[in-house]
Amino acid sequence: MIVGEDGLARPAWAATDPLMRDYYDQEWGLPVTDEQGLYERICLEGFQAGLSWATILRKRPAFRAAFAGFDPDAVALFGAPEVERLMQDPGIIRNRLKILAAVKNAQATQELRNDGGLVDFVWSFRPASTPKPQAITDIPTQSEESVALSKALRKRGFSFVGPTTMFALMEAIGMVDTHLLQSHRRGSSGVWPIEA
Repeated sequence: MIVGEDGLARPAWAATDPLMRDYYDQEWGLPVTDEQGLYERICLEGFQAGLSWATILRKRPAFRAAFAGFDPDAVALFGAPEVERLMQDPGIIRNRLKILAAVKNAQATQELRNDGGLVDFVWSFRPASTPKPQAITDIPTQSEESVALSKALRKRGFSFVGPTTMFALMEAIGMVDTHLLQSHRRGSSGVWPIEA
């Protein structure tokens, strides 16, 4: 943990870059319970694979513009012309497989509406307990639940939803609280008690 000028302790990844610090303080680990928001997070976590989250955050406005605000109904209609347009967009990660996955994931999101929807589906994998990390090294990179969520989403037609990526999603949307026990953000999701 690094104590900032404001006296608050943050993990190293969120301590120096103002964009990452704001994301950590105001967004990371807070519940995402709307379809569009959750679809966006799944897509962005997929685009992040192999890259830094800071890169994705810097490009998020361009991603939102390129992917119709991550409206699953709009993205589900993307065909070859839209994919080619996206492959020419320097504002986003121009990886054809990841772009195609975003389209496929939009279509899969629509399909899930017949079974209660994406939000209920994803949140049904919330574990019974959350990690209690004293140090960054105590934080797992995947869990039994993230493995199960990954398999279940793939079975439903989603791509770029591996177990590690899904654990990162679970952290980002508050399904698990991996804030260090001494962090000012511990318990801030309202999903887990502060002492958890």
